Amino acid sequence: MSDSRISPTCWILSDGAAGMENQCLGLAERLGLVPDIKRIALRAPWGWLPPAIGARRFAAPLAGIGDRQAAGLVPPWPDLLIATGRRTVGVSVAIRRQSVRLRTPPTLTVQIQNPRFPVSAFDLVVVPAHDQLTGPNVLTTRGSLHRVTRARLDAAAVDFAAQLADLPRPLVTVLIGGPNSAYRMTPEVIERLCAGLRELAATSGAGFAVTASRRTGDENIAALRRGLAAVPHHLWDGQGEGENPYFGYLGLADAIIVTGDSVNMVTEACAAAKPVYVYDLPGGSAKFDRFHAAMLACQAVRKFVPGKVRQLESWTLPDIDDTGMVAAAVQRLLAARGKGQAIDG
Repeated sequence: MSDSRISPTCWILSDGAAGMENQCLGLAERLGLVPDIKRIALRAPWGWLPPAIGARRFAAPLAGIGDRQAAGLVPPWPDLLIATGRRTVGVSVAIRRQSVRLRTPPTLTVQIQNPRFPVSAFDLVVVPAHDQLTGPNVLTTRGSLHRVTRARLDAAAVDFAAQLADLPRPLVTVLIGGPNSAYRMTPEVIERLCAGLRELAATSGAGFAVTASRRTGDENIAALRRGLAAVPHHLWDGQGEGENPYFGYLGLADAIIVTGDSVNMVTEACAAAKPVYVYDLPGGSAKFDRFHAAMLACQAVRKFVPGKVRQLESWTLPDIDDTGMVAAAVQRLLAARGKGQAIDG
C-alpha cells in the first residue's frame, strides 16, 4: 500500500478448491492486502441445493456450515469479502446482508464466477466472458484471475534455474492438466502429445520442463515418463519433496505448451508473456469452445498439433491483465467508501 492509512480488512471465502481459491488470492495480492482465508464445507442438505435456495436459508442465521466454521464467520465483518464457487454464495449473501445492518460502510462483496443467483445481491460479480453473464455490476474477463506476476516469476526463475540448467534451449514448459467433466485424458492422448514433443526436440533442440496437476492421474504420469524418456526433460509429478516449481518453470520458459482442459492454466500461461501453444484434448463444451476461440482470435495462443509444430514461433502477444483490471475496479469501489488506497505496481 502506498500511504499510511490502515489497510482494508479482507476475507477470502472458498470451499478449499485450490484453482478457485487462487483466483481470490490473486485479486487480494494485487490489491496489496493480506487476506484472512475462510474455508467452508456445507452440510447436507445445503451442499446439494441450488444457490438461490441456500442463500435464503443462510441469510439469518448462518446455517448449513459446521459450528467451528460458523464461529469464524462473525462480526466484525471485513471491509472486503472476496468469494468464489457455488458453495460460498449463500454465506457471501448472508454476510453482505448482515453487514448492511451492523456496520457503515457495509462489507464490499466481490463474487468470482457465475453465482447463479441475482447479481444485485453482490457489489461486484467477476465472470469470464465465455459465461455470457451481463449486468450493471458484472465485470467480464477474458480468462480467470490468477497469482502470476512478473515479480513472482522472476523470483521463482532464480530459485529453479539450477534445477533446469542441464536442459538444452529453447526451454519449453509443458503444463499438464487432467480429465474433468468436459475433457478426457488417457495414456493414448498423452502419448500423442509426447510424440509431438519428441519431434519438436529433434527439429528444434528443445528441452522440456513438465509439470503435472492433481488431476493428471498415475496412469497418465506413467505415460509421460515413457513418452519423454528419450528427450531431455524434468518432470514434476507433485509426489517428490521440495517446493512446487510451477512459477519457476513459467518464469524460465522460452515457450509454453498447455493442455486445454483448464481455463486457469491457459490464462496463467498467457500471463507469463511467452508464446503459448494449447494442446487440445478429446471432449469440450460450449463454454470451453468460446474461451479457446477468443484466445485464438486475439493471438494470445496458438494450437499445438503434434507433427505440425516443428519449430517454435514468436508473435506479438496481446496485453491481457484481467487481475489488474479487476483490482482497479475493486480499488475504485473501496475508495468510494473511504477505504481505498493506491495499488502498488
